[in-house]
Amino acid sequence: MLVVNEIYLSLQGESTFAGLPCIFVRLTACNLRCSYCDSAYAFTEGEKKSIAAVRAKVHRLAKPFQSNAVGTSGAFHLRLPLVELTGGEPLLQKDSLPLMKSLCDDGFTVLLETSGAHDISPVDARVRCIMDLKCPSSGEAERNRLENLRHLKSADEIKFVIGTQEDYEWAKQQIMRHRLDAICPLLVSWAHSLAPEQQDKSLKKVPAGQTPISRKELAERIITDALPVRFQVQMHKVIWPLEKRGV
Repeated sequence: MLVVNEIYLSLQGESTFAGLPCIFVRLTACNLRCSYCDSAYAFTEGEKKSIAAVRAKVHRLAKPFQSNAVGTSGAFHLRLPLVELTGGEPLLQKDSLPLMKSLCDDGFTVLLETSGAHDISPVDARVRCIMDLKCPSSGEAERNRLENLRHLKSADEIKFVIGTQEDYEWAKQQIMRHRLDAICPLLVSWAHSLAPEQQDKSLKKVPAGQTPISRKELAERIITDALPVRFQVQMHKVIWPLEKRGV
């Protein structure tokens, strides 16, 4: 059984898969309280569903794509729609592992959005992990599990959410120190301001003394420093209102 917050079909708004149709399975609960978290409603809201029920919902949402399928999608051999487990933190629920395995067995391209604070080694090797390294402004940087770096595959991705000048310098240091660009693609995402409805009281505060960075400043610093990363904008927040769920 899993505690599920929501399951919906939308467009992938982040990562190297941005813009592709994706079914999101958002699981309930997270043990982190990042300052910029935009899904605090998933900390507690949800209902119990069996793995079979989740798979059935995924297959129903994916059905319209089957009649339009013309084989694999180019050289990457992606089956559309993608399926992403997100949260909350999916790895807090042990049954997320057999769910991901079964979805891979069903032929889906499966993504896992994870905080980087939990062991990713048990995750099926076919799953593409999109793993955060939490920067200082998150308030949760001490929770990074650096042991995970040795379990990442070339098909995985590392994401830095950056809201301050200090975040950028920290991320740059981690990339150089651990030679992260030799492991997998690197994503840099600007920490979008939260809508009033998203400002949950349990979230950590940005540590005192940090200097905010704008999207423009962040993009220009990446270019100036020739940083080997992919700058990303959260596409879904450009299309829909910040506080809208199920997108």
